[in-house]
Amino acid sequence: MSEQILKLGIPAGSLQKATIELFNKAGFHVTDSERNYLPQIDDEQIKLIMLRAQEMSRYVADGVLDAGITGYDWIMESGSDVVEVCELNYSKVSSKPAKWVLAVPDESPVRNPEDLKGGIIATELVNATKKYFKDKNIDIEKVEFSWGATEIKARLVDAIVELTETGSSLKANNLRIIDTIVMSTTRFIANKGAWQDKFKREKIENIAILLNAAIDAGSRVGLKMNVKKGDLDAILKVLPAEKSPTISSLADPNYLAVEVIIDDKVERSLVPALKRAGASGIITYPLNKVIH
Repeated sequence: MSEQILKLGIPAGSLQKATIELFNKAGFHVTDSERNYLPQIDDEQIKLIMLRAQEMSRYVADGVLDAGITGYDWIMESGSDVVEVCELNYSKVSSKPAKWVLAVPDESPVRNPEDLKGGIIATELVNATKKYFKDKNIDIEKVEFSWGATEIKARLVDAIVELTETGSSLKANNLRIIDTIVMSTTRFIANKGAWQDKFKREKIENIAILLNAAIDAGSRVGLKMNVKKGDLDAILKVLPAEKSPTISSLADPNYLAVEVIIDDKVERSLVPALKRAGASGIITYPLNKVIH
């Protein structure tokens, strides 16, 4: 019987560091090197291959890889026929979707996409940009390929389509957004044949569960406290209504231990409120994984 191996592609470049950190938090230990396109992972059934996100879906569709991580934008750009296993809400900057936007210099007279009729657009996302203008029935002269750092070419053509998460780079280059071409998040994808293989599918699903658990844990904290029995109702009213805490008895019969997982955004306002409501011994702690 041949050795069972899952060939898994992870993105090189801007998403590389965030991806390695996510795998480590999910319980995998990945040994990475800037010059090593075959990073090591502490799972003998997984072979990691590092590729540019732009190429990932094509290699997964062709069966060179069993599964991979890439952006929705590159799946759409290449037209790859793959299985989208799940969305992975993480990125190099934030959990917000990245946007491919149509932008022009601040001084440009262009105010809307229709003003670009007969114009030239520079972008790395050529096919998606062509589709955008076709869907809007706007006849442009051409969409030309531009390899990275497209902002500097904005004054050489009529407009650019560039990827942004915060818009800060565009503003710094005195560029103005006209419209959004594509909203994109990171996706975990699989080859259709691999998805039909029992071993590979289970392996892919296990990885997806652990990666999403690590992502969910990143925005939550655990909260524990001691509560007098007489104060329990007041404490439960302070806790977010959708949370169902774990309540346990303590050695002191007059006290209970209350434990709950909360969004980290509410921690700083919730803890003082719990203290005022009578909670004591309040502890908050980070989480590695949250599995729903």
